[in-house]
Order: sequence, then C-alpha cells, then structure tokens
Amino acid sequence: MLCVRPLWGLAASGVCVLLLLLLLHGDLLREGQLSAGSCEVVTLDRDSSQPRTTIARQTARCACRRGQIAGTTRAQPACVDVRIVRARQWCDMSPCLDHEGCGLLINNSGWTCTRPGGRVKTTT
Repeated sequence: MLCVRPLWGLAASGVCVLLLLLLLHGDLLREGQLSAGSCEVVTLDRDSSQPRTTIARQTARCACRRGQIAGTTRAQPACVDVRIVRARQWCDMSPCLDHEGCGLLINNSGWTCTRPGGRVKTTT
C-alpha cells in the first residue's frame, strides 16, 4: 500500500496505518469464506468393516449462488441447479466420473455410478 504524505504530516501516517489495519481486518474476515459457486469437503469418514463394501460419509460446505444448491458433480461436492434436486433427477447433475455410467435408484433416493469393470458405487 502506498501512502503519500501530504502537507499535514503526522495525521496522514495515522490514516495510512488505520487503512492498513482495516485492509488486514477485512482479509481476516474473508479467510475461510468460500467464493460464490464453490464447495469444500469438511469431513470424510470411511468404514470398510463390511466385506466388499466401503461406506463413506462426507460433509461439504458450499457457497451456492441463487437458484443453486449443494450437490455432486464428477464425484465432488458442487453447486447444482436447485431444479435437479427438487425433481430428484440426480444424474442431471453429472455426479459420476466421465468413464462411469449413472443410474437412478428405484425410489429416486439416490444414484449409482457404474464403472466399466462392473464395480458399482451407490450414493443416497
């Protein structure tokens, strides 16, 4: 930050220090905030105690824009169109990786991502 010292001397340096403190305070307030339309994973727990099954629970924090809600895109938390969630058309948010096929569960409570080798990942 550049402070120009006008003719009135010491008062100006006090203003420069005050402006610097306000800028630093603003940066501290913004630290930890997400940019609009983005998400981050807060917690991720995996349970592999059942044979051939891994249960993963994930908590994400999102800062979605108007008309969006937290969802999943390409196996990552993302902001998606709220109409997709209301209609429970989960595959419309592209929740699976590019090489996986998406399918809705029978009761529309979630989706499955099927890999070419036949491995299935179910999300509810």
